[in-house]
Order: sequence, then C-alpha cells, then structure tokens
Amino acid sequence: MTYCLDNLNFIFKTARQITNQGPISRVMSKPKLFIPGPVDVAPETYAAMAGPAIGHRGKDFEELYSSIQPGIKQVVGTTRPVFFSTSSAWGIMEGCIRNLVKKKVLNLCCGAFSDKWYGVSQSCGKDAEKIQVEWGQSIDPDAVCERLSTGGFDTVTLVHNETSTGVLNPLKEISDVVQSFDDVLLVVDTVSSLSAMPINFDELGIDVLLAGVQKAIALPPGLAVFVTSDAALERADRIDDRGYYFDFCEFAKNDTKDNTPSTPSIPHLYALRERVGVMLDEGLENRFERHLKNNSMVHEWGAKHNFELLPPKGFRSRSLSCFITPDNLDQAGWIKSVIMKHGFAINGGYGKIKGKTFRISNMGNETQETMQNLLDALDLELPKFFG
Repeated sequence: MTYCLDNLNFIFKTARQITNQGPISRVMSKPKLFIPGPVDVAPETYAAMAGPAIGHRGKDFEELYSSIQPGIKQVVGTTRPVFFSTSSAWGIMEGCIRNLVKKKVLNLCCGAFSDKWYGVSQSCGKDAEKIQVEWGQSIDPDAVCERLSTGGFDTVTLVHNETSTGVLNPLKEISDVVQSFDDVLLVVDTVSSLSAMPINFDELGIDVLLAGVQKAIALPPGLAVFVTSDAALERADRIDDRGYYFDFCEFAKNDTKDNTPSTPSIPHLYALRERVGVMLDEGLENRFERHLKNNSMVHEWGAKHNFELLPPKGFRSRSLSCFITPDNLDQAGWIKSVIMKHGFAINGGYGKIKGKTFRISNMGNETQETMQNLLDALDLELPKFFG
C-alpha cells in the first residue's frame, strides 16, 4: 500500500509539473490541445489512472463500478444504468445498428460522423436510408417527420453535436418527432456535447444515448459510456445476430452484478470516477455556463477578425467553433506557427472541408483564462499569415 501511494504521488507531481510548464517546454514535449478531440487531460486525471490493478471479476471492481453510477447518472440525466464499453464511441454506434435495426434505419447526415453512420449501417448489411444536408447545415425535424411518414423504419440515428462542422442539431424537436411514430427508436451520439451542455436522457425520451470520453468529458480515448431505454433492450433481445462484444443485453445483464461483459479498461474507470467527481464539485449548471462563456469568447474573437462561422446562428455548437477559412489566410502556416511558438494546437478542418475551415475547441477542462491564452497566441501569429 505504501509503494502504491508513493507511486501515485510521484505520478501526480510529475504530471502537474509538466502541465504547469510554460509554452517553450510544452513545445519541446507536446502542445496543449484545443482541437475537437482528444482534448487536454488534467494531471489529476492521469494520476487517477495510476490506481492499483484489481481483478475485474471481484468485489474491488464491483465497488469501483457502482461508485461511478450515481454521478454519471446525474451527468446523463437518467435514473437508468450507465454502461461502460472499452472501445471508442464507434463501437457503440455500430452496436446500435446491430442491436436495434430489424426493418430499416434512417441516418440523419450533416457532417463526417453522421454521414459515416450511414456507411456503417450498410456495412452491417442493414436496409438504410439517409436524410443528407449540406455540411454546416442542421437536420430539419419536419424533414424527419416527412421521411418517417413513408413507413418501414424502426430506428433513427442522430449526431447531436456534429464535431466536423460545429453544428448543434435540435435534439428535443427531433426526439419529439421520432416519439410520435410507433416502434421507432432514436439513437443519439453526444460525443462532443455530453457534460458541456444540459442533456436529460429520461426527459427527452431517447432510446440510446452514447458518448466517447475523450472530448467534453476530458479523458484519454478508449472508453465509451451509453444508456439504453427499456424499448431498446426489448428490441435487442429480439435480434438474433446482434453479436457479442456490443450486445446490449449482455451489458444490462452484467450491470445487475456491477460489472461489464468483457475485460474493462480499469484505468479509464478510475479516471472517469475522478472527472465525474470534479464535475459534481463544480456543479453541472456551473460547468454548462463555463462552456457557454468559453464558446462565446471564441465567437467574439472570430467576429473581431471577420471570421465567419460555418453553422448558421441558432445551430452552433457550445463546445467547439468551426470557422470558414478566408482565401487570403495561410491557415497551415498559421496553425504550425502557433504550435511551434506558443505550444497550442487548433485544428485545420476535417474531411472534405479540411483546409477550408478551422476548428477551436473550448470543451473539457478549459477556463476563460486558458481560452484567453490561446486567443492571444492566435492573435500574435495571425498577421504574419494573411496574404
């Protein structure tokens, strides 16, 4: 026990020293991430990951599992169990297709990740249709209603906060539409919105809510969290070829024993417990307000430079900002200079709009002070790269 505590103290001290060093030291190691994921991880989180190895089929793990549930349920807005999957969010996204689609799935596509869900549906051999809008535009609930009215669908997929474009889709309005159709289930990816803004699973009537932990929750990649409705579990139980690793019924069965179906990433669960505790100590409303203020700072900074946001007003993410790159800006040179001289990294766009946009994250552990440090660095280098 003494060795374990000494080791934790050493890791905690070292992580804090590295994180608190100035820009030059950061550049010599790795830049501080203001990209849309993974985001910067707190030294306390790294220290939590160094907890002792425990057997995942014993009492110690059951206590760890159950200790996380009350807090993560508050974050998700549910009284239902929250399941932990040792995978990226895509594991659960594919799992949703395999567990829930018996007839036909409607994929709501407005960016790289929502578009990919349509491809995953096809690769799983499912009958799939999509509503496709231009990148930067949001999904229209009326269009969802019109398409579902044609019949034959039993599942709808939605990316709440489309990280590739900075679009925030109207979750409640789309959920209301889907609920108006009998036996149609709604699956929602909240990878870059969960814990950055209020999302209440129970009130919204969602059937599956899922998220990876490497974005707003601010853990290293490698863990996904998700919640299922009774209707989703009942549907899964009727699907014969849902597989095993992402079998929702297996997750539900093992949850009754405070456990997971397969070997879990225990360090990630230590880290999740630490971050959830930090969230509740801050207060969820305070956390949501902090993200909104950080986001507003970036928008005001962009307006000062006449940078245009890609999504229209009213449909803009609260956890990141996606700007259209001006034709006379050497974006790649600017981003590289900010990394090399200041130790901060932003993102130069994703997918088919790479280079045409740039994205700045304000999610996770960032504060007004850390966001101002980034914006000051961006301002210092910007004049050098306008043509």
